[in-house]
Amino acid sequence: MGDMANAACMADHFDKNQKLPDPIPGCPNFRRVPGYKVYCCGQPTIAGFEAVLNKVCGDIYPKDGKIIWLNVRQEPDVYVNGEPICARPPNKIGEYAELGNVTRDVAKANEVEFLEVCEKRAEENGGKIKAVDINKKELTLEVKEIKSLSQVIESMKEKFPGLVHMRVPICNSAAPLETDFDVICNTLVGSSVNTPIIVNDQVGLSRATTACVAVCLFKEFQLSASYEGLVETVPGVNLELLKMDTYKMNPEKDPLFRGEFEVVKELVASMKNGVAAKNVCDKVIDKNGTPKTGGTGIKQLRENIAESKLSYEIMDDAAQAFLKSKIMDNIHKYYFLIVFAGYMLEATDLARDAVSDEIKAEVTLKSGKYAIPANQLKLVKTFVQFMEENSSLKGLIDSGKGNLQWERDIPQAALANLEDLAAKDFKGNMGKIIHDIYQTAHVMFGDMPQGDHKKRAKYRFASKTLMRLLPANLKSEIESLIETNKMTL
Repeated sequence: MGDMANAACMADHFDKNQKLPDPIPGCPNFRRVPGYKVYCCGQPTIAGFEAVLNKVCGDIYPKDGKIIWLNVRQEPDVYVNGEPICARPPNKIGEYAELGNVTRDVAKANEVEFLEVCEKRAEENGGKIKAVDINKKELTLEVKEIKSLSQVIESMKEKFPGLVHMRVPICNSAAPLETDFDVICNTLVGSSVNTPIIVNDQVGLSRATTACVAVCLFKEFQLSASYEGLVETVPGVNLELLKMDTYKMNPEKDPLFRGEFEVVKELVASMKNGVAAKNVCDKVIDKNGTPKTGGTGIKQLRENIAESKLSYEIMDDAAQAFLKSKIMDNIHKYYFLIVFAGYMLEATDLARDAVSDEIKAEVTLKSGKYAIPANQLKLVKTFVQFMEENSSLKGLIDSGKGNLQWERDIPQAALANLEDLAAKDFKGNMGKIIHDIYQTAHVMFGDMPQGDHKKRAKYRFASKTLMRLLPANLKSEIESLIETNKMTL
């Protein structure tokens, strides 16, 4: 987005935006990812910023130490009386919005312009600004103080001088850009394993969770590349237990909930370290997910795809078209997180071999292996370069992200029976055809719980199957009525 002059002011916070227990006042959905010094949250108030920074430092980590804060929002923010207000196109008010290809430079420029626009609006309106909440309810804000996000961050550095704030605007549904992964990595290079990393979007949901997964995969790279040689010096340690790529999901889970989409299976088979990459990616996704998969968060990036797929068959055509696009975008995201995990696995091996002669003597163990401090690890190649070397992976996801069984298959015997009845005497056998269609639907959707969703799924199946059986002359007439909105499927 770039038209700040006509942008609507939307309040970031709204009723019931806190979805997790034990909230930090002023910072929606703050939590720590289990096993990592990585934190996820929504957009804080000014007081919320300080509360979060105090929380991640605790009594041990120095307040003047390095703290990295990644903001993954596409929309710019200003602070009115300490509360975050974002810019949105007037036609994209709501909790979620895809705003196109917004780069870091665009986001920074938008923020400067949005602050100027808001100051001018307040000046022309007696010190007041008109805004809306996510439900489009109109608000009137009396402006006592207004600051840009950058100004707020600079004020935080007075108490936390090691704070590094980086914008990495990413979209809500599909994968971050290859360059976004590189921005995240470049920001984290030089940090230690115990450096606190905080990631925020508006509410602490999809975008922040996606970026947290990427950050945790980088932390895994640091742990593996730094400590493998050192751990080998400890007697009795089972190295297999320490490997990050041995994670196993519950085999009793549905294949879709395990992320076994056709395009992902092709990726795992074709990419170097494909199985290991999926394993470590799934481990990190589960830690960033909901409590049922071992996380503390709200969004389960992998299982959410399967849940959406289960919802697909009960929706009407318009809703199905939207959901299908979203499902394919989320498969695209999951796919690229696995690819990024593979890149990090390769980076681990390359980093061990890229030790400079200057520090080689300091980090070489008696075994001949290296124990490289995490803050001295280097990335030999970028993710963009990795993707250029593995360009076939792009074509694979572009052609394969829609490769799902979108409708349940009617049993062949049932279909043959219906086709035989229709061919013999469609009108004469109409009662029997409809009876048999519903009998088949009863069996096919027997796994779904009773209720409106099941009824809708059976009705949709019955309508589509009946259309499939119509004689040619009737079918063309019905299709014409549907196209002219005189009849619905």
